[in-house]
Amino acid sequence: MHIFYITPTSYGAGLTSVALGLVRALERVGLKVRFCKPVAQQHASDQGPERSTLFARETLHLEPPKPLSFSHVEDMLGQNRREDVLEEIVSLLNNAAGEDADAMVIEGLTPTRNTPWVTRFNSDMARTLSADVLIVSRADENTPRELADHLRISADNHGGVRNSSILGYILNKMPEELVSRFGDKPGELKALPKMPAKSFPPIGHIPWNPELAAPRTRDICNRLNAEIINEGTIDTRRVARRILCARSSAKITQHLIAGTLIITPGDRDDIVMATCMAASNGVPLAGLLLTNGEQPPEGVMRLCQPAITASQLPVMLTDTNSYDTATLLDRMNPEVPTDDIARMEKVMNTVAEHIDIEKLRKHCGEPHKHFLTPPAFRYNLVERSQKAGKRIVLPEGEEPRTIQAAITCQNKGIADCVLLGNPERIQELARGLDVTLPDNLSIIDPESIREKYIAPMVELRKHKGLNEAMAEAQLEDTVVLGTMMLAQKDVDGLVSGAVHTTANTIRPAFQLIKTNPTAGGLVSSVFFMLLPDQVVVYGDCAVNPDPNAEQLANIAIQSARSAEAFGIEPRVAMISYSTGKSGQGSDVEKVREATRIAKEKAPELLIDGPLQYDAAAIASVAASKAPDSPVAGRATVFVFPDLNTGNTTYKAVQRSANVVSVGPLLQGLNKPVNDLSRGALVDDIVYTIALTSIQASQKP
Repeated sequence: MHIFYITPTSYGAGLTSVALGLVRALERVGLKVRFCKPVAQQHASDQGPERSTLFARETLHLEPPKPLSFSHVEDMLGQNRREDVLEEIVSLLNNAAGEDADAMVIEGLTPTRNTPWVTRFNSDMARTLSADVLIVSRADENTPRELADHLRISADNHGGVRNSSILGYILNKMPEELVSRFGDKPGELKALPKMPAKSFPPIGHIPWNPELAAPRTRDICNRLNAEIINEGTIDTRRVARRILCARSSAKITQHLIAGTLIITPGDRDDIVMATCMAASNGVPLAGLLLTNGEQPPEGVMRLCQPAITASQLPVMLTDTNSYDTATLLDRMNPEVPTDDIARMEKVMNTVAEHIDIEKLRKHCGEPHKHFLTPPAFRYNLVERSQKAGKRIVLPEGEEPRTIQAAITCQNKGIADCVLLGNPERIQELARGLDVTLPDNLSIIDPESIREKYIAPMVELRKHKGLNEAMAEAQLEDTVVLGTMMLAQKDVDGLVSGAVHTTANTIRPAFQLIKTNPTAGGLVSSVFFMLLPDQVVVYGDCAVNPDPNAEQLANIAIQSARSAEAFGIEPRVAMISYSTGKSGQGSDVEKVREATRIAKEKAPELLIDGPLQYDAAAIASVAASKAPDSPVAGRATVFVFPDLNTGNTTYKAVQRSANVVSVGPLLQGLNKPVNDLSRGALVDDIVYTIALTSIQASQKP
């Protein structure tokens, strides 16, 4: 097992973010990684478990050991028992490592004015553990030359920049001007001036992103102990900026954009009404914070209440005046709150994306066991979709989440997205969301292209009696229009469903794209279930209510091919209420017959059934119920006997185990069309676009 020790140059380097982000980056390349924070270092405002350990458990699904208390270590050092405490740390790590880990990331301690011994102790821990050292420095307060000096001084504490145990450095919170000079893309990082890049190279340049420092509106409320007048979506809105309003409403209109917290005295009726009007127009403000303990007059609140309710705008009231309120907020703990898992996930992913992981991977050798973790799956999706370079149409172009997803995909090169919608409306929505539409993002007004697809659609559906007037009417639906663009090869794939039902999304595909002959005339679906330790495939959970044995065999083969296409080694379990020959009845006989047909059609695949779910998934159960099965206990593809079973199981696992599911991905169509949940997050849409892009690059 290879050990990476992460140590900072100074306070505020973002040590936890970088350490956990490094775990995420190593997992993405297929390594099994452990994490440990040997010594707890709690912030004065922290309550409960140690922060880094908690986040590792909640975001990475690891079980790191409980760290030694800071006071215990300080007492031991004060008693001149340095070697004893180091032995405790070695024991702690040995218990945490396990037998099959490829690497372990150790988060060191952060030096403060009151703990001068921390710098030396970091060096002692790294040396005792025979660890390779990565030095982290914040880059937002120093010039490049000052940064280089700080890094050299820190390296000297670990034997100097030419010591082979020092792998390199990571610059965190890089301002835009430094990013442009020194780069932020892995493999293209430039070293700081007068740094020996061969022996002390840059490992990561992590750009400053204000969104990653944005607290939830709920956090602001808690900090001020404010009264909630209207809760709205206080738990999900984030404060990207705070505006203290002392001028007229006309002077603040340019500040009424997404993520802004409006702070104003309660008697400023004009500011309150302008804020509520912006919220009613769809601008996702962070909230309205009223100061001086004074609410607006009853008549003003009655006038604003419909807008507040409809927009779910959080409205809060604090007793302090505006100046003191702003001062309290400036002094908030900048660390991610321990219950803000969504923010920490974004922080970790940002760090992982900007680390040159190949420089570190070679130190770890080959993984002990090849398995596809959720981070590796998502990373592979993005990487492969970037190589595919496909054009994906998004019929719901005026939907805010879809706009944000299209921008992300365009900026990251995941796909060339086409938004169908009114360009002026999309521009207006983008301004309200405080996002910038890339110049190369295609926005097409449906009115400008609808006529082009009338004749081709009539030709495709003339056997059903479709005429021009009927085709023109159907093409008013942007999903139908997008499907025709796909049918005519003007785009490579389609993603919809953020506001449309599954039927609205896939019915036009059945009619206009049609099924691939190799699929036996059958369209089915799979979900990629991102379990804590690996990604598995569930099929069919969305399309076929009660497939017969022949259809079920086709679903199994389609699902196996989809798993293989996305990097999952297919081991197909045909799920039933009994295992092997233990049960009888028409339902289990159908599964038994489907297994036989699937094996005949695809003898190269590992397929077995019928298997109960526990026998398919759990090795210990498989050993007693199906000891000779090549699939039992290690299945990666689970094929359910009908839609009732499949949909119920996927929903139960998703909700009860808090598992992310990606899909449904449709199989068997001539061209890729994929559906979204109407509750989809922006990231869900991004990954579905990536899936669709990869599908479009594969042969039918």
